[in-house]
Amino acid sequence: EVQLQASGGGLVRPGGSLRLSCAASGFRFDDLAIGWYRQAPGKEREGVACIDNRDGRRYYVESVKGRFTISSDNAANTVNLQMNDLRPGDTGVYHCLAGPEYCSDGIADYWGQGTQVTVSS
Repeated sequence: EVQLQASGGGLVRPGGSLRLSCAASGFRFDDLAIGWYRQAPGKEREGVACIDNRDGRRYYVESVKGRFTISSDNAANTVNLQMNDLRPGDTGVYHCLAGPEYCSDGIADYWGQGTQVTVSS
């Protein structure tokens, strides 16, 4: 059963933008921490951004600060990742995960399929 569904990926040129969405089914995001990580071929999995819905705190890996913004839409029960000024190094499959303390301990209770982001000219 897919618990989280990531969408919004695609092919974009360097400097372009994409907006990813993470939608939950069967549970609410309200009291959870939700994060995005990416996996590129031949590279280790990398945490990109995380938001803790309990206090609104947001966390970003250094390489995306100033370019990516994570936000939560509680009414729609989704978490979005706005990605601007995309670079080839941002290419990968992006997954969202959620857990009570996910931003701090990386332990996810919910996960799902990812969405492919390809940045290429």
